[in-house]
Amino acid sequence: MATAKIGLFGVATLPPTHNHRITTASSHHRFIFINSRRSLRTRSSSSLTLRASSDTSSSSVASPGNAVENVVIIGSGPAGYTAAIYAARANLKPVVFEGYQMGGVPGGQLMTTTEVENFPGFPDGITGPDLMDRMRRQAERWGAELHHEDVEAIDVKSSPFTVQSSERKVKSHTVIIATGATAKRLRLPREDEFWSRGISACAICDGASPLFKGQILAVVGGGDTATEEALYLTKYARHVHLLVRRDQLRASKAMQDRVYDNPNVTVHFNTETVDIVSNTKGQMSGILVRKLDSGEESVLEAKGLFYGIGHSPNTQLLKGQVELDQSGYLLVKEGTAKTSVEGVFAAGDVQDHEWRQAVTAAGSGCIAALSVERYLVSSGLLIEFHQPKHEEVKKELTDRDVQAGFDITLTKHKGQYALRKLYHDSPRLICVLYTSPTCGPCRTLKPILSKVIDEYDQSVHFVEIDIEEDPEIAEAAGIMGTPCVQFFKNKENLKTVSGVKMKREYREFIEANI
Repeated sequence: MATAKIGLFGVATLPPTHNHRITTASSHHRFIFINSRRSLRTRSSSSLTLRASSDTSSSSVASPGNAVENVVIIGSGPAGYTAAIYAARANLKPVVFEGYQMGGVPGGQLMTTTEVENFPGFPDGITGPDLMDRMRRQAERWGAELHHEDVEAIDVKSSPFTVQSSERKVKSHTVIIATGATAKRLRLPREDEFWSRGISACAICDGASPLFKGQILAVVGGGDTATEEALYLTKYARHVHLLVRRDQLRASKAMQDRVYDNPNVTVHFNTETVDIVSNTKGQMSGILVRKLDSGEESVLEAKGLFYGIGHSPNTQLLKGQVELDQSGYLLVKEGTAKTSVEGVFAAGDVQDHEWRQAVTAAGSGCIAALSVERYLVSSGLLIEFHQPKHEEVKKELTDRDVQAGFDITLTKHKGQYALRKLYHDSPRLICVLYTSPTCGPCRTLKPILSKVIDEYDQSVHFVEIDIEEDPEIAEAAGIMGTPCVQFFKNKENLKTVSGVKMKREYREFIEANI
């Protein structure tokens, strides 16, 4: 990869060189920048001895001793967050594993959706990430305990159930599965070679990257996902090719009309994507395609390929424990959220292969949470947590407050001016987060990384760069997609981390370099 320098008058690229717990007693690139305790009561007829204990470490085991939660919700998105809202308002104190990397971005598929125009209550529409952020904050407000962690193992063969995440083990009387679905891949011969270097499954995350701006791009697929991505990319690309295997689009009529009416989109029917073609520099230069009706192969010029070919249900951890259909979706009793295992409920796309809408997912999340409450009451298992009085939240400085006057004694900053100043004047380790306005994963990473930075306050400096506001910085840094994190010290680029990673990965690197 080319080394880049950033100068005062331009950019030049050089040649390559207190949560409370209730338990039962029984139970080297170089850059140059010039210039309350909760009250509770039980509805159970059985006698329980209760005690509250504080767990102040987010990375410690969440359920010490024989503690058993009312409900664990696995997954986020409209289904998971709605279930969390209803369960929390019912005083069940749900534990929610939002996911981290397995099965996609926390917040679900809407985190990679631009405008959501058909969710009730938003006459002017709302972006997917904004909608998910509002749902998450609402769940948190009512007392849901949220963890940005992947669930690595589930045992629902015996009750109470056991859920093991990457950082904690939790026992629970009930589980709501809202793990959604994951974007499918084409498995092209050179797919791994060009993944994040030309191939992407998220146009909203990567479309604004300097790698794709002003270029000819292509999208694979014929449904709503593919057509939406193609239309979104026209904001940045010179032209977009839509590669469709069938002889017609499967997208909604409204989306079809938008595609056909857009002069910057060309639709190729009966076209199969065979492989990626590169130039002598090893960069993606085109796509080898094959016409299914004639068998003829040709190379289509394109600097980027985006996948919009559907999703697979995230039910791998439940195979052999809960009944699935032939496609891997969870089977539920019609009109309910009940699975084949008593106490295990399902919501969202993980059990819906037909409608797959945000509003139906939210509805199923509501059904699942109400079903959990009814089950716990009828089984005499429910422990009810009353919500503490809400304290006024101290507001943080806004971006405008920080930009009004640069202060090197502050830990967190934003924009290229701050980056340039810190690059030259800061003796600390500098963490730079590159984001874009419509990037869902960026919204996931920001609070996570912010908490890690808080742990090392006065030992590190943090700068956020919006690649649309400061494209020259992103280009010089070689940023091909967002989110992306770079670490600098003594004017040297120590490490680049693309995508969303576990907190411990950022923490370990910071500890080793401060």
